[in-house]
Amino acid sequence: MRPPLLPPQLLRRLDGRILSTPLLDPLIRTTSSSPSTPHHSFSLYILLLRSALRPSHLTFPFLGRAAARLASPRLALSLHAHPLRLGLLPWDIYVANSLVHMYAACALPDLARRLFDEIPRPNLVSWNALLDGYAKCHDLLSARCLFDRMPRRDVVSWSAMIDGCVKCGEHREALALFEMMETTGAGNGVRANDVTMVSVLGACAHLGDLGRGRQMHRYLQERGFLLNLRLATSLVDMYAKCGAISEALEVFRAVPVTSTDVLIWNAVIGGLAVHGLTMESVQIFQEMQHSGVVPDEITYLGLLSACVHGGLVGEAWRLFRSLEAQGLRPHVEHYACLVDVLGRAGRLEEAYGVVKSMPMEPNVSVLGALLNACHLHGWVELGEVVGRQLVQLQPDHDGRYIGLSNIYAIARRWQEAKKARKVMEERGVKKIPGFSEIDVGGRLHRFIAHDKAHSGSREIYALLNLITVEMKMKDDVAIPEYFCTYRQDNGCLMDL
Repeated sequence: MRPPLLPPQLLRRLDGRILSTPLLDPLIRTTSSSPSTPHHSFSLYILLLRSALRPSHLTFPFLGRAAARLASPRLALSLHAHPLRLGLLPWDIYVANSLVHMYAACALPDLARRLFDEIPRPNLVSWNALLDGYAKCHDLLSARCLFDRMPRRDVVSWSAMIDGCVKCGEHREALALFEMMETTGAGNGVRANDVTMVSVLGACAHLGDLGRGRQMHRYLQERGFLLNLRLATSLVDMYAKCGAISEALEVFRAVPVTSTDVLIWNAVIGGLAVHGLTMESVQIFQEMQHSGVVPDEITYLGLLSACVHGGLVGEAWRLFRSLEAQGLRPHVEHYACLVDVLGRAGRLEEAYGVVKSMPMEPNVSVLGALLNACHLHGWVELGEVVGRQLVQLQPDHDGRYIGLSNIYAIARRWQEAKKARKVMEERGVKKIPGFSEIDVGGRLHRFIAHDKAHSGSREIYALLNLITVEMKMKDDVAIPEYFCTYRQDNGCLMDL
């Protein structure tokens, strides 16, 4: 009796043939590698069992790969019992390694570690599978402890550790590990590969370290890397996030249009949007449509962000409707952008209408955009309701209490403004001081508002005072308050 879910093409290949393990194993291997149908591997395995056939030592690594692709803990736990009952575990290193990888991919690092510890002589693949699992589960401490204990490391080990640091936000540690790999790994024949460099470029992008990013680009050229699409996308993203738009476009234009995919177009559109180049991002989107590359939800999110920076209300509505017309489902982030662009333009009732019509509950991004609009345009009644809702959603966030207090302040309801801040203090929520960071000569300098601890603070204040005087003489206007006081919520460069 045939199991369900087998596609017609597989049934045709099996029709009239005598079933055997050597016949089914290659089919299980093929389906396990499929990004869309790895579940067919288990249908074939059920067919194998129902045919009273014995699985081979090759069957389980393929099934482990399929379970890893599906990220199904239930399948992983069920599968483990079969090679255990057949006596293949923990002695067969290939089966054991595949199941360690499977548990790691299913976010079950403790079970992966337990199985790893049972392997009599774990090889480098065993160590790498567990290391990658810890890194993907964001358990950076366990990953680093394991990494330091490894008897030998290859490029997979280093890449997994570097990527884990990037995913956990430890970008400087990722770059430090890359330098360590270059220093200590070179003697053992370890050389960075595409996976390593994608992670390193991601770290440079998140830090906004343009100098290091350019250095990594030169490294790729000097080491003879072929600039495949994944590396080109990482370079575009890095240059865009570091503000080097012309260099991002240069890398992008060097890729043949016929070889591009949606990811590299999204990197360009998003990079232009972040830097307020609204019309340029829309123009790139038009090129994307002409190229035949189909946009996705991320594409439209970048375009809507560009509309926010450019104040293009009509274009934002057009793009939002186009998103739905393409058969894509707007996410809460798309609604947040739409509310933001409407709110900044003073169309608060329209923005409020969008919030009420959302098919999902508004999150803090949506409500935060609406609260900012209420504060900007003085709609106190709605701002009070939204502000209270934000406090309920994020009771440990200092900015929520301050936002509500500011709404009361613009209405001159001083007692209620004071009470909002008092409630924050009573709940033990402390205001995180705003700060600015700047990288000078490879050294990161951090400044808190009204900070005088920096060794060069005397010279910095003298220069700022000179700039202030010159601005007053030129424009004959008072310097606005936000020029002199750091506010973390809008990311302005503040009083150093």
